[in-house]
Amino acid sequence: MLARIDLRGSTPTLAELRRALPRGGTDVNAVLDTVTPVVHAVAETGTPAALEFGEKFDGVRPASVRVPAQVIANALAGLDPQVADALRESITRARKVHSDQRRETTRTQVVDGGVVSEKWIPVRRVGLYVPGGNAVYPSSVIMNVVPAQEAGVGSLVVASPPQKDFGGWPHPTILAACALLGVDEVWAVGGAQGVALLAYGGTDTDAADEPGAVLDPVDLITGPGNIYVTAAKRLCRSVVGIDSEAGPTEIAILADDSADAGILASDLISQAEHDVLAASVLVTDSTELADAVDVALDQQVAATKHRERVTTALSGEQSGIVLVDDLEAGLAVVDAYAAEHLEIQTRDAAAIADRVHNAGAIFVGPYAPVSLGDYCAGSNHVLPTSGSARFASGLSVQTFLKGVHVIDYDEAALREVADKVVTLADAEDLPGHGDAVKQRFARSVRS
Repeated sequence: MLARIDLRGSTPTLAELRRALPRGGTDVNAVLDTVTPVVHAVAETGTPAALEFGEKFDGVRPASVRVPAQVIANALAGLDPQVADALRESITRARKVHSDQRRETTRTQVVDGGVVSEKWIPVRRVGLYVPGGNAVYPSSVIMNVVPAQEAGVGSLVVASPPQKDFGGWPHPTILAACALLGVDEVWAVGGAQGVALLAYGGTDTDAADEPGAVLDPVDLITGPGNIYVTAAKRLCRSVVGIDSEAGPTEIAILADDSADAGILASDLISQAEHDVLAASVLVTDSTELADAVDVALDQQVAATKHRERVTTALSGEQSGIVLVDDLEAGLAVVDAYAAEHLEIQTRDAAAIADRVHNAGAIFVGPYAPVSLGDYCAGSNHVLPTSGSARFASGLSVQTFLKGVHVIDYDEAALREVADKVVTLADAEDLPGHGDAVKQRFARSVRS
């Protein structure tokens, strides 16, 4: 089921590794021609265009974009108590982790009378996108909302596609998660039109003075979605900030012969059930383990609920088993791959994990599966994909903060460095910059 790439007996360069490793992904450019008219229409006419495209693509038109408060309250009241308890636990753990990410103002005394501070200001209003495709993702509500709240964001809106089976509102479990988090602004809009409406805003009814009628645009959009959502985020990023252009989900596992083949197989399957484009990659120095994983996959895939989707993902070009000479070579492979999720299932897994440079999140040992991170580890599951973990981080409190330098110099402190400023301004042929400094002291002399 899983193709094999045999790198034993070779020492590939980094460029060769990147070319050799399994990688699928999606071509956002391929759908830009489809998405561009949608974004432009919503930018020009707002809510009517968003609702029309929603009816066309989702097959349903909600009574309003903003979900009524009673609908949100009813969703929580009707939620399975066990699901509600699990969501509360997930929220508690996520808050515990994310509250520790808050950043403090720094104040640097550069010289006497010259201070540069950096303060962290929350983004004023954010839009948090929660998809509604192959599965329902209340966990994504938590992973987006909690860090925004812990950052101090004062205004946030969750957008999720309307569902035909639920009266044109987002899935009740999504709404219930919003209620548990205290989110009272939820929009029943998804896809490219949802992203565009978040970016440009609109009016929910013909009477703009009615309560809740104004749909204010946001300053930042976060959250995963399909290729059309990603394309819309790309098109809107000149208007609003975005967290990333997320690709299909992926897992890489670095394992030696101490690992349990059945556990490895179940972890590979758990990622593959997300999407037919999901990537599942095993890197190992043990042929025996690779063979055992193949056997375990055959057994487990046959019994899994979404076996057709899982089989397609595991058989795709984005998935496979990479054979290496030793764990040192394995580390080079996983660093080149830069997985969204990286599991380390080796002897002394913590020490191996400590040497990894590139991964969205690292899961150490057999009792830290990616599923734990998806729901209840306290970590965030919105992570960089498609190799972007080489330079990008997952969603966090920092995503929703802006670092702003505050420069406070008195006359003596400026005078001390004035000649250097003038010299550098002249070197760059920007004499006006230097004159701006000189003028201050000319004014001082005149006064």
